[in-house]
Amino acid sequence: MKNTLPLLGNLSVHEFLRDYWQKKPLLVRAALPQFNGLLTPQQTIKLACTEDVQARLVTQPQGGFALQQSPFSAKDFKGLSKLPWTVLVQGLNHHLPEATELLKKFAFIPHARLDDLMVSYAPKGGGVGPHFDSYDVFLLQGMGHRRWQISTQADHEMIEGAPLRILKNFKVEQEWILAPGDMLYLPPHCAHNGIAEDECMTYSIGFRTPAYQELAEQFLVYLQDRICVAGMYADPDLKTQQHPSEISPAMLRQVEQAIKQVRWDKEDIANFLGCYLSEPKPHIYFAAPESPQSLKKFKKTIINKGLYLDLKTQMLCHGNDIFMNGEAIPNVGDNYSLLRELADRRELSALTFSKEARFHKLPGELPEELPEELPEELSGNLIELLYQWYLDGFLNPL
Repeated sequence: MKNTLPLLGNLSVHEFLRDYWQKKPLLVRAALPQFNGLLTPQQTIKLACTEDVQARLVTQPQGGFALQQSPFSAKDFKGLSKLPWTVLVQGLNHHLPEATELLKKFAFIPHARLDDLMVSYAPKGGGVGPHFDSYDVFLLQGMGHRRWQISTQADHEMIEGAPLRILKNFKVEQEWILAPGDMLYLPPHCAHNGIAEDECMTYSIGFRTPAYQELAEQFLVYLQDRICVAGMYADPDLKTQQHPSEISPAMLRQVEQAIKQVRWDKEDIANFLGCYLSEPKPHIYFAAPESPQSLKKFKKTIINKGLYLDLKTQMLCHGNDIFMNGEAIPNVGDNYSLLRELADRRELSALTFSKEARFHKLPGELPEELPEELPEELSGNLIELLYQWYLDGFLNPL
């Protein structure tokens, strides 16, 4: 019997990935039947006015579009009732624990592909115009109703001079009105237009698709701190030239041979991807604990209660390496499986250690109080690594 998910319209994950992912849209009625959103409109506006939050305000004066970027204050939202408008808040999962819990429902897509969870609020008529995205997105309806119009058109010409990327010749092929708990999946470059039927909120779970050009450029940046090319240019046999402004074939040959010394392999690319895809966005910063626990107290706390990743933390794994917020921790040895579990689940409710499993959740099997001292082989580097991440603000004890 296949394992189906109501979230995917009673498709199995295999069927969804095979038939829809990056291929065609999928409308799911009652994907999350009890879902009515994570925030109220007032909470969304308050969050948009928070200093370290990225947000946009889109208004529609006289049938056009105007865009304002954060930071905002409450006065920016006064007097807007006369116009259709929308506020969009990026990175909701970096600020709201419930958003991180919602993202766990989409864990069938690798964490390396996750961009963020965005929330948009609009009164009746609000929207951002017809457009397309270069990433996969699940549009989950919270409160209210939104009309979605989509098109598979190849014409991606934009309105020149508009503050947003708005399609010039949008041709509607299908449309639906989504109610709370309904969801629409759209693959990259599927043109769409969302219009609020009433006061409504939509939660957009986006999965990035980096351009190869971007990846290649960033890989070269990554390499520049890791390559070592011996020697320096020398020309003891320099010959005179008829044209001194000309770069000689001899110089070209010598430099070509030097640059050919630069080599990379699959592990270099894996290490780059781990660092690059876990790198926090430029506006994200981590706050160290104001009154940090001692190492001894930290150890006791995580053994007895567990720990969890900070909302802004991105943790990825490959081979025997761990990548934490853009930093590589190579060759973690026997600790790899437990660190991978932390990366997968983003929390561990209690820690226990054995020769078979370094630490794992054992509901109902843990004693009320676990011993403070860890087995010798686990009491050094692992705890020190977790403690350093705690001091950096990357994780917290429960």
